[in-house]
Amino acid sequence: MKLMKAALVVAMGLSISGCASMDVATRNAPFVGGKEQQILSQPVAVNDIKVNVSRELRVSEAELYYPVADIVWRGDVRGDRYEQVSAIFESSAKAAAQNLTVGQKANIEIDVLRFHSVTDKARYTVGGNHSITFMLSVKDPETGLDLMAPRKIKSDLHAFGGQEAIAADARGETQKKRVSAHLVNVIHKELSASVAPEAIVSRNAQASLPFAPVASQNSLY
Repeated sequence: MKLMKAALVVAMGLSISGCASMDVATRNAPFVGGKEQQILSQPVAVNDIKVNVSRELRVSEAELYYPVADIVWRGDVRGDRYEQVSAIFESSAKAAAQNLTVGQKANIEIDVLRFHSVTDKARYTVGGNHSITFMLSVKDPETGLDLMAPRKIKSDLHAFGGQEAIAADARGETQKKRVSAHLVNVIHKELSASVAPEAIVSRNAQASLPFAPVASQNSLY
């Protein structure tokens, strides 16, 4: 009888120990990646911004309804699309960070993964979707360690089509202005967070003005 009681006590101890060792999910948990991460517990004060648009991304100038490519952009005159996309992100990130001057100093790194806007053929007929995806990293300027877990941001925006696009052009609401304002909102919202969010974030919107609330919508493609 004593032996059975002892066995029961051991079994209960192991059970409690097993429960105690279970991982508890938390938004404040440090990112487990290739190198150590510092934990951000306050807003960031942006120290520097770096944007990378890899030359390995595929660019298409084809006038199709939906070219298969990573970069499709008609909001600037034909030229180096990599530089044009980089410039849009840089100006948007700077605008998003302009009032983020108090808190933990941080360097911001953006790696563009997809910038698929609409062709002229789609814009002046059926419209579509500005499909934009990028990686956002927030790092300590001195140590280079991540202050937030690097995460993929999906930031799609409805693209006008037909008469809606023509009317937008007439009032000066170009694709470039709409996409830039949308990215300002998305990046500002991410940088204003005081703790690391999920690894993949969706920031889709119907329309946007600087720092306006961002409403989600389903992608058209």
